[in-house]
Amino acid sequence: MDKHNLTVLNKFILTGITNRPELQAPLFGLFLTIYMISAVGNLGIIILTKMDSELQTPMYFFLRHLAITDLGYSTAVGPKMLAHFVVDENTIPYYFCATQLVFFLIFITTEFFILSAMSYDRYVAICNPLCYTVIMSQRMCSVLVAIPYLYSTFISLLVTIKIFNLSFCGYTVIRHFYCDILPLLSLLCSDTHEIKLVILILSVFDLISSLLIVFLSYILIVASILRLKSVEGRHKAFSTCGSHLTVLVVFYGTLIFMYLQPKPSHSFDTNKVASIFYTLVIPMLNPLIYSLRNREVKCALHRALGRLCNIFSQSSL
Repeated sequence: MDKHNLTVLNKFILTGITNRPELQAPLFGLFLTIYMISAVGNLGIIILTKMDSELQTPMYFFLRHLAITDLGYSTAVGPKMLAHFVVDENTIPYYFCATQLVFFLIFITTEFFILSAMSYDRYVAICNPLCYTVIMSQRMCSVLVAIPYLYSTFISLLVTIKIFNLSFCGYTVIRHFYCDILPLLSLLCSDTHEIKLVILILSVFDLISSLLIVFLSYILIVASILRLKSVEGRHKAFSTCGSHLTVLVVFYGTLIFMYLQPKPSHSFDTNKVASIFYTLVIPMLNPLIYSLRNREVKCALHRALGRLCNIFSQSSL
């Protein structure tokens, strides 16, 4: 099949999560609930950290962008996945598939480096508190966020354009619930060695570089905390990292489970299960972790609810 045939191809068919009719309704209810909690939670974090005067610090600036990336890639995948449960044939237009892949890669790659920036922020706050406001200036925070967005946009466009410029075979059924890289590569008739090498290099660079920053930051943080003589000081220092550490364990733990399994254990079905956790559950957990473990976020939420109650009470008078 040559490249001219790409103009004939106008849609893909997504197999979705399951074809068992008895599971369609309960799974739709479950995933709709998960997605709504994720959307409301992340939107809440974005609004709170933007509007509340007590949360105008670098830590919450990065938290806001973590919520944006969570909301971004879950929304790139979630609504289309939910549609599978209410339509007979779950098709996705050719260019919409490419668009979905672009946005998913942008937000998921950006999250790697947002988490790294949050680790660096915690390192500066604990290990160099006297210079914290100077080092973590507004300009520095903006740079630490802008670079990941620009880099992620570049590589997502690069990978997507390379994939969709290759020739697809006549078989256009994607064995997944969204347009992901591996299921798309399995449909290609062209030589995929180059694109696979590009994806491998970029994936290793993204994972290793972000993990390296996280590890180095927390090694220095732990060393600094252990030098504290006060038990109360140690507890306070660890508590400032508690929510971020929990998010790191969940996020990277899922990645390790997905990508460091032995080759024979990989299958499209196991990848689907891992992808559900990766694309839907983690974006739901992150705002819950920060709201349940973070006193300042809980106080900001109480203040926001108090203001809303005052507005409603005044409007009813």
